[in-house]
Amino acid sequence: MINPQWLRTYCTLVEVGHFTQTAEKLYMTQSGVSQQIRKLESHFGAPLLIREGKQFSLTDAGSRLYREGRQLLNAMTELEQNVSSDPTHAGLVRIASPGSVGLKLYSQLLQFQVQHPELVIDFRFAPNADVASLLVEHKIDLGFMTDVSNSVDLSVEPIAEEPLQLITPAAITDVRWESLSQLGFVDHPDGFHHAQRLLSKNYPEFQHASQFEAAGFSNQIHLILEPVSLGLGFTVLPSYAVEAFPKPESIRVHRLGNPVKETVFMGRYRHKPLSNRVATVAEVAKSFLAQ
Repeated sequence: MINPQWLRTYCTLVEVGHFTQTAEKLYMTQSGVSQQIRKLESHFGAPLLIREGKQFSLTDAGSRLYREGRQLLNAMTELEQNVSSDPTHAGLVRIASPGSVGLKLYSQLLQFQVQHPELVIDFRFAPNADVASLLVEHKIDLGFMTDVSNSVDLSVEPIAEEPLQLITPAAITDVRWESLSQLGFVDHPDGFHHAQRLLSKNYPEFQHASQFEAAGFSNQIHLILEPVSLGLGFTVLPSYAVEAFPKPESIRVHRLGNPVKETVFMGRYRHKPLSNRVATVAEVAKSFLAQ
């Protein structure tokens, strides 16, 4: 394999056109430059220079080596810069969160991307358990969760709180246990988790969301309240999702005696330091969700 230092010395010599000046530019001795050129000629088994006193010209082999060697050196320099470069506002950042947090966060991160076009936001909507798995499997850089994973490979910090809300069709004003039982439960990927958190604090009869008749299911965050708006059942959702629903007049949000707030956690893979761009996006997300 060709020695890259010899190649760099050779290309510099061709560009400078003088042994002494090349030695000065590379902080070498003139004999050191000559020695590396001879080693290159020995390596290729062909003369590279036609020496004419203090001047020289290139052989055909020498011309080919310079042309292709310079391209190789440029590529190596670019590779070093790309590998060592760690910009704060450029590159891919992969994120996942449950739907409600995503509804609030995604549009804001897109606005941040508009301000920094070299930044690329890859955002996935996923239930809490899937967010944790994506982090452990190195498929995302940041994960936002409302249920803490017990994985020792994750570093998790609380960054915000989000109220949980009981939502019924607009016509429903009575949310006693009997009334909810008659309505039925509209489920979603985190539905049982949210119902457990809110309803267990407000209804002595509550044990598990399966006590209610199933009134529907949707894994699309923007569609969960559609069956509720049509009178088909009730559900429990974080406030971000409720605020984003485009038909607020068709649903009713009920204040319960014991409000429950859900903590939003930001997680990352513990054993991998954050790049500058990921750290930048993390701070933007934390700032926005904490508002």
